[in-house]
Amino acid sequence: MGTFCSVIKFENLQELKRLCHWGPIIALGVIAICSTMAMIDSVLWYWPLHTTGGSVNFIMLINWTVMILYNYFNAMFVGPGFVPLRWKPEISQDTMYLQYCKVCQAYKAPRSHHCRKCNRCVMKMDHHCPWINNCCGYQNHASFTLFLLLAPLGCIHAAFIFVMTMYTQLYNRLSFGWNTVKIDMSAARRDPLPIVPFGLAAFATTLFALGLALGTTIAVGMLFFIQMKIILRNKTSIESWIEEKAKDRIQYYQLDEVFVFPYDMGSRWRNFKQVFTWSGVPEGDGLEWPVREGCHQYSLTIEQLKQKADKRVRSVRYKVIEDYSGACCPLNKGIKTFFTSPCTEEPRIRLQKGEFILATRGLRYWLYGDKILDDSFIEDTQE
Repeated sequence: MGTFCSVIKFENLQELKRLCHWGPIIALGVIAICSTMAMIDSVLWYWPLHTTGGSVNFIMLINWTVMILYNYFNAMFVGPGFVPLRWKPEISQDTMYLQYCKVCQAYKAPRSHHCRKCNRCVMKMDHHCPWINNCCGYQNHASFTLFLLLAPLGCIHAAFIFVMTMYTQLYNRLSFGWNTVKIDMSAARRDPLPIVPFGLAAFATTLFALGLALGTTIAVGMLFFIQMKIILRNKTSIESWIEEKAKDRIQYYQLDEVFVFPYDMGSRWRNFKQVFTWSGVPEGDGLEWPVREGCHQYSLTIEQLKQKADKRVRSVRYKVIEDYSGACCPLNKGIKTFFTSPCTEEPRIRLQKGEFILATRGLRYWLYGDKILDDSFIEDTQE
């Protein structure tokens, strides 16, 4: 009993709230539908107890489901790892290279970024994923990527079972009476043959599950390809964007310098081992990272400081002329604004008439930026 209580703590139970979100609800719903229908159709199409092939097929199907759920919950509940509150580097002079987070009251460690959804500075933050309702970062990058690999593989297996089940059902059908005719759904030859009913509802459900499986294979497979591409370069999605902005800044100002990404070890295998290890624990402590020759620990953070200063120079300042509640899809701002709402979970900034914002980029009806709290930036504004 004592061991059980030591594993399940109040903090762990609090993490269960992550399930109460549209992302995990949809993701787990798709997994449940595809897995359940695949097991049912597998029993009907290829009975697992009488043949070796049927047993292997059924065991593999269960294996996919277990591994997918294991890595999914690992990515969700283990989390990315957060920079300790009030953290600062051991060498006090190094603080000049780092940004300070007022929310966490700590300096942002190299490769870390503050997540507005998690409200913490995340170590080696890649992105905030709504499907796991958590960030993908230092501690759960491997589990998240394995989930992206296993989900399409499991869906391909399930899709094959769905296709074979429907093919067998149609091939062996005796008439068009969906609700009255009993059909042999077994691909394995057995004596006596099992006769099971397969109605229109079962056929429609199998077809629906097939669509989910194929859609998941394409969508999640593309995400896996993107993740592996950045892992083999030892980057994150945010760092790829920082590198592009660095090249843009150098080109814009026509500077005589070359930006070198500091964390690329020069070998895809060495970059791969930074995330995937036999122990399951990623290398390092999430605060300090090995860098390539000619770079140092704060090369990327220095570039971020340059981009931040450049962003303020090149950004446009606007004056708010109408109150905005911060709603995700505001109906009172017009139909066009409502239907062109950005597809992102980033919080909208609540604004009042007379306030000022610093916009870094924008769409036709939406702007991305921050509210200006410092009066020194109020000059040269637009309405």
